[in-house]
Amino acid sequence: VHLVESGGDSVQAGGSLRLSCLGSNYRGSREKLGSMAWFRQTPGHEREGIACVGHYDNIRYAESVKGRFTVTKEDVDHSLFLQMNSLSPKHAGMYYCEAGPYRNCDLTSSSYTTWGQGTQVTVSK
Repeated sequence: VHLVESGGDSVQAGGSLRLSCLGSNYRGSREKLGSMAWFRQTPGHEREGIACVGHYDNIRYAESVKGRFTVTKEDVDHSLFLQMNSLSPKHAGMYYCEAGPYRNCDLTSSSYTTWGQGTQVTVSK
C-alpha cells in the first residue's frame, strides 16, 4: 500500500487543521487494510502514536489529544483523516500516516509496516 499525506500547514495556537491520507494498493484490489494510524515526530524524538482506527473500527487516541483530535477513515479508498482542533505548539511536528496488518489498532510504531512521506504541522503561539 502506498500512502500520501496532505493538509499540514502553519497555524496559530487555537486553530484547526484537517490532515488527509490517501492509500492506494498496488495490486488494485479493494482489500481492506488491517489498521491505519497517525504518528507524530519531532526532531530528536521517536515517533509518537496519535490516533488509530482498526479493521473493525476500534479507535484509540493518545492521552494528549483526547477531546481535541478526531480520527476517521474511509475503507473504499483506504483514506484516513485527522481533524485537529484547539492546536497548541506541543502538537507541532511531522505527521505520518501508517498502515499495518493487525485487526485491532494500537499506538505502537512496530505494529505498522507502511508509512507515507509525512506532512508538516507548525503551530505558533
